[in-house]
Parts: sequence; C-alpha cells; structure tokens
Amino acid sequence: MQTEQLIDMLARQSGPAPRAVVARRLWPAVLIGLLCSSALALGLLGPLPAADLVAPVTGFKLGYALLLAVVAGVLTARLARPIARLTLPRWLVVGVVGLVLWVGVVTLSLTPADARLDALFGETWLKCPWTLMALSLPALAGILFAVRGLAPTQPQQAGWASGLLAGSLGAMGYALHCPESSATFVAVWYTLGVILTAFIGRWLGPRVLRW
Repeated sequence: MQTEQLIDMLARQSGPAPRAVVARRLWPAVLIGLLCSSALALGLLGPLPAADLVAPVTGFKLGYALLLAVVAGVLTARLARPIARLTLPRWLVVGVVGLVLWVGVVTLSLTPADARLDALFGETWLKCPWTLMALSLPALAGILFAVRGLAPTQPQQAGWASGLLAGSLGAMGYALHCPESSATFVAVWYTLGVILTAFIGRWLGPRVLRW
C-alpha cells in the first residue's frame, strides 16, 4: 500500500475519541477533585453553621457551581477529543455565567442604596476569589492529568476548560464555608475565582497537554 493511500484511509476512518473512554477517565478526576476541595474547605476553613447550610443563598451558591461544573465538564470532555463540536458547550458556559451575573445585578438594584456596598463586597471579597482558586488546584491537577491521557488537540483551550471545571468544583467546596449572604457577592467574586482558575489552566494547558 502506498503512503498516500494509507494516509487517505486513516483520514477517512478517523473520528472523535469514544465518549465512554473520555467519561471513564475524566469523571473520576472530577469526583476526586470535588472531594478534595470540600475536604480542604471544611478541614482548613471550617463549615457553615447548620442553619446557614440550608439557607437559600447557600443553595444559590451550590446551584451556580454545579450548573457551571456540568457545562464546563461537557466543554472539557469535548476538548479532550480530537474532533468535537464546541459551539454549544461554549455558549452554555457563557449563558450560565451571564445568567448569574444578571441575577447579581437585579439583586443589587433591589437592595436599598445604603446596603449596596455591603451586598457587593461583603466581608470577605478580598480573600474569596483567591481562596476559591486555591481550593480548586487539586481538582485542576487531577483534571489536567485525566485530559492529558486523552487526545486534546487544542491544549490551551482544553486547559482553559479544565480550569473552569476545576474552579466550579472549588466553588462547591468553598460554598460550604462561605459566610456571605448576597447573590450579588456570589455572582461577582465566585465568578472571579473560577476565572482565575481557568487562567491557570489556560497557562498550563500548552505545557502539560501537548502530545
């Protein structure tokens, strides 16, 4: 068989990596990352009081982080395969973040003027995004390791998506400790912490995900 024929045959028979392979490698890393983030938050920072754990704002924090983790997980799984459609999961990520930011803006507009600064900054705005990012790093390491064993052809974008996913897991862990009670605070500072983690993933992607 001539070289040109072999290349043509391989090209015609090529396709995306099987979804089951991606899931078997990626989702254990996600679960372990979530457990690590939660354990670090509870062990090092301490849990919320029981009454605050069932408060609506805690549900908002966890719901935002979970929804973002789902769409970021889909994007990461797509980018871990050499041929995949990315438009929908990218827009889903933008949609989730945009929706939460919109909720934050509406909530702030309904807050009395003299309480708006407290709603926006709370008491922990300086440490929130950095702590969230730190809690996300074990998850990021595990997710990058999992993606590295697959077939990412866009390492920078795969690293960015991995960081979004890891940041979402870190946000879930941090929500178990975070004492803030404003949806506006969550929309701004949680999102910033996730984005910081995504930038770390973006920086690491070309360095650790190249074949």
